[in-house]
Amino acid sequence: MAVQSGTPSAPVISARSSEVTDIYKQGIVAGVIGAATVAIWFFIIDVFSGRPFYTPNVLGTALFRHGSGLNQPHALAISLEIVLVYTWVHGMAFCVIGGFASKLLALAERNLNLGFGIVLLFVIFEFGFVGAAFIFAEPILQVLAWPAVLVGNLLAATAMAGYFWRHHRNLTIAP
Repeated sequence: MAVQSGTPSAPVISARSSEVTDIYKQGIVAGVIGAATVAIWFFIIDVFSGRPFYTPNVLGTALFRHGSGLNQPHALAISLEIVLVYTWVHGMAFCVIGGFASKLLALAERNLNLGFGIVLLFVIFEFGFVGAAFIFAEPILQVLAWPAVLVGNLLAATAMAGYFWRHHRNLTIAP
């Protein structure tokens, strides 16, 4: 009785699994880079304003305490718990966005016609974020300077794009 070893399907499965793992690993790393960029940007702004951790405290208060205390934002005490939990949620959201972006870039590498659509989706996402912030988070934008939010978002997008560019140098966009 002969036993056949090394069937051709086994390497394909492990190669495919490794490729998927790399895609999502890149997404998580890009998300951490984006979240860290925003966190550092606002930490610098907060330090120069004389109120370290003010921004994540305000955003965490709006998210977890439904804005309780934001009617007098300058009197809002910094809560390390709120800052840490908000920072964790913010980082996880960026990791999800990074994973999604990484998957889209992997698809665009296989199909050149998808590249332009992904760029368009990115632009719509950026403007959608800013538009949604103006519509739904208007009280927060009164407390935080909206140009700082816009610049922080663009810095994060640039940092993430730089990371992805290093890992997808062969990506070509054909409209």
